[in-house]
Amino acid sequence: MNDSYWSRVLKARISRRRALTTMGAAAAGAAFLAACGGDDDDGGSASQPTQAPGAQPTQAPGAQPTQVALEPAPSEIKIGAVVPLTGRYAAGGAQIQNGYQLAIDAINAEGGIENQRYSGKSLLKLELLDDASDPNQTVQRLETLFSQDVMAYLGGFGSDLHAAAAPIAEKNSIPYIGVAFALYKIHQQGYKYLFSPFVKSPGISKSWFDLMDAQSPKPAKLAFFPEKTDWGAEMRDYWRQEASARGYEVVVDEEYAPGASDLSPLILAAKSAEADAILSLPNPPDGALLQRQLKELDYTPKITFIVRAADAPTWGTNFGKDGDFVIVAPGWSPDLKYDGVAEFNAAHQEKFGTPPGAVAGPAQVAATVLADAISRAEELTPDGIRDALVATDLASTIMGPVSFKDDGSGDVLNVSVQWQGGKLVSVWPTDVAGGSLVYPAPPFDER
Repeated sequence: MNDSYWSRVLKARISRRRALTTMGAAAAGAAFLAACGGDDDDGGSASQPTQAPGAQPTQAPGAQPTQVALEPAPSEIKIGAVVPLTGRYAAGGAQIQNGYQLAIDAINAEGGIENQRYSGKSLLKLELLDDASDPNQTVQRLETLFSQDVMAYLGGFGSDLHAAAAPIAEKNSIPYIGVAFALYKIHQQGYKYLFSPFVKSPGISKSWFDLMDAQSPKPAKLAFFPEKTDWGAEMRDYWRQEASARGYEVVVDEEYAPGASDLSPLILAAKSAEADAILSLPNPPDGALLQRQLKELDYTPKITFIVRAADAPTWGTNFGKDGDFVIVAPGWSPDLKYDGVAEFNAAHQEKFGTPPGAVAGPAQVAATVLADAISRAEELTPDGIRDALVATDLASTIMGPVSFKDDGSGDVLNVSVQWQGGKLVSVWPTDVAGGSLVYPAPPFDER
């Protein structure tokens, strides 16, 4: 039987660790021999150290080393997750839940996690609570899980929910791993327990402009539609920086309040200015409104970027061909050319009856990263797991290599994905993408 994805991840990491351990042991052995005097001048055997008077006898040559009994591993390790299963982020939260569950099911199917400092394996037990897409409930649910002695937190969906969660994890000294949030500002608060193997605002912005730069002719006039939130302001700043550095003309730069009932003034301003690219950051309901009104006002830019709102499979279901050619930055795509992707897709289809959504993949990776840290922890405590997370260096996951920077943000690939034929197709970077960008986007009446 072929190795599972989880087994391959661990074997690759263990192989690297063993190589480093072997190198270290060889160096230590050479130093020991040198300290003992090396070979005799006449070519005889190495000299033996002299035992000090009164010292205890040393172990006889050839004797087996004393075996140290290992502490039994706990039968289970409890992990807490707070995820929006209802409310405005429910569609994204469902993907997150699926990704976590598939990863943990696969690990437990192999008997759980083995930590070399303990005897036996530990199953992972996931305690998942719904925060109804409400930051206040995010805080309450995390405190509930803390009272249940969870060893680590897995996060939900949406930057505002993660922003509420991070200080609670810090207060409780519980490691927190979150995906589906790009707000970089959270990582600039000095948190020591926050980890996110996910794309962030600076990387998303750079990737989008790299993609536009690669087109011929590339877009010239840009329209920015950021929501009036911390994340909206952050993304707007990075868009402005990239546009200025690369010589793009920004013809519309307008904020809007989340929950807006009409985005036509922004759209008409962009249409009048002949903007050929829109960069937007709406929540799911606002993103749906934007796409509907783009069609109603008969305006099709050459390229349209929508962060977050178009990540969920419901975008393709609800809009069909009218939702095509929008570009998203979900951190993953089910057609990426990475080890384990096909297995994950098949497992998701079998368990849930649908292909995985774009953020289900990062959720699976987040749970895999946590499991890897648990297997390496010096002790099975929240702080032990936190210290192991700092040293994460996975060469192969379904979203490529994963490690963490000093601020807890992930050193991961920024993937741009386009809706084509009602499906998500990765288009950038081209060396790992499953398809090619459709550019310029055809008008709505020609689809």
